[in-house]
Amino acid sequence: MDQPGVNGDWSIKDIVAHLTGWQPRLIARIQAAQRGEPAPPPPWPAHLQTDDEINAWIYAANHDRSVREVLDESHQVFQQLLAAIEGLPDDVRIDPAHHLVWLDDQRFPAGEFFDHFHDDHEPDVRAWLARIEK
Repeated sequence: MDQPGVNGDWSIKDIVAHLTGWQPRLIARIQAAQRGEPAPPPPWPAHLQTDDEINAWIYAANHDRSVREVLDESHQVFQQLLAAIEGLPDDVRIDPAHHLVWLDDQRFPAGEFFDHFHDDHEPDVRAWLARIEK
């Protein structure tokens, strides 16, 4: 879990921390939209603007944590995401043609919920597993 080289220098643990690190922003945005409030500030420092900067901050914040800590937090955050999704009102609009979920005037790309790993990290993980299984 903490062996580097899965995606650059990242380990499986680092990928889990990366995926977990983005979820609180999504959860907070969903909860704010449910209450009719504006989106809250992100959980990372405000001066970080690009995905690369944010990813580097998430990596640095989690790299020295244990695998157990990262996995426990991942589980907790996933449960929070499920609760936020379960709390969506019955009249939430889903636009399958554009892969969007609308909550009042807030839109959320459906991929924000679960696709990022499969689209951006799964190929690296599978290639790494194939290399180490030889």
